[in-house]
Amino acid sequence: MVALLGATAVGLGAYAAHGMASWAEQSTIATVNTAVRYQMWHTLALMGALVWQQLAPRLPLCPVIALWLGGTAAFSGSLYALALGGLSVGLVTPLGGLLLIAGWLALGVTAWRSGRCRQA
Repeated sequence: MVALLGATAVGLGAYAAHGMASWAEQSTIATVNTAVRYQMWHTLALMGALVWQQLAPRLPLCPVIALWLGGTAAFSGSLYALALGGLSVGLVTPLGGLLLIAGWLALGVTAWRSGRCRQA
């Protein structure tokens, strides 16, 4: 799943940089670039969480991973739908953003509960 997220972020970023110039307005390209940026950052964060989960198998990172996956799908996916398909999906984008924020907060709570943060 993470590899697919990374690959689609790179592909859509390349399309925004090279393929959309002939037909899209700058605001549309900027929308795709925002979606790509959030998708790529959260793809990297997901990779880090998966590595951390391998190093500490008892660490409950599944909620973090689920929130980031859902948030990325909702946030970036709705921006792609708007920019590339002309589909307005209403409150899906802010809901996706809230899921991404919740994932970061869940990561903080998980790290705090693990005791690693309190020992530093």
